[in-house]
Amino acid sequence: MISFDRVNHDILMSRVAKRVSDRRVLKLIRSFLRAGVLENGLAGTTDEGAPQGGPLSPLLSNLMLDDLDKLLERRGLRFVRYADDCNVYVRSERAGQRVMAGLKAFLTGRLKLKVNESKSAVARPHTRKFLGFTFLDRGQVKRRIAPKALARFKERIRELVQHARGISIEQLLERLKRYLTGWRGYFGFCETPSTLQRLDEWVRRRVRCAFWKQWKNSSTRFRELTNRGVPRDLAAQTVGSPHAAWRLSNSPALQRALTIRYLGSLGLPSLRT
Repeated sequence: MISFDRVNHDILMSRVAKRVSDRRVLKLIRSFLRAGVLENGLAGTTDEGAPQGGPLSPLLSNLMLDDLDKLLERRGLRFVRYADDCNVYVRSERAGQRVMAGLKAFLTGRLKLKVNESKSAVARPHTRKFLGFTFLDRGQVKRRIAPKALARFKERIRELVQHARGISIEQLLERLKRYLTGWRGYFGFCETPSTLQRLDEWVRRRVRCAFWKQWKNSSTRFRELTNRGVPRDLAAQTVGSPHAAWRLSNSPALQRALTIRYLGSLGLPSLRT
């Protein structure tokens, strides 16, 4: 992975100027690069680097790394790159070390870029991640969601549910729907459906937990359970349980009261479809 904290503006602008002749556009891009950063409430100018996360940054990355793509193609190497994140695939660790050394020399010498040493490595594909994905290597190689991406997903769901106090279940489900639909549109590309199934179950459990907390007192909980078809004895046993909401969210009573079909009818999408 190449760090763009130290991109030389003059080199970058010379590459842009080869493709853009309009001086007004060039001036606008230069202003974008030198817009500065806000740190601790203080604005500072930037003489190097491209703003991280900016809408123009991926395009500028591609212009800057076009020579890298051509070099890898000439060498007949298999690679994949998105903006400044690049993976090169070779057959052995020895070849990987040789390619890594050559690419570092090219990037620092020719393009005057700084390689991010902490994120660069020679390793087997299933131990690395790329754009939130990695590989499962168990006889048959499959594309799977990287562990960090799964952890971020769960953290975001927790945030949405925890911040739902004071709003209705319908509003919570609408927020979850927006996030889950977007997440599925990207990570549904994985080849490990069992992972999506487990996440589906976990999300539903979070939603059942939110229902239980919203019902608040014992009488409301008993009424809501029985109204949804839970036998009175089981409803009374669940309401009187000393266990916390998260433990009870996986109980037979709540699974029977808040079925998969019912939650789907309220707008909670599945990650598998």
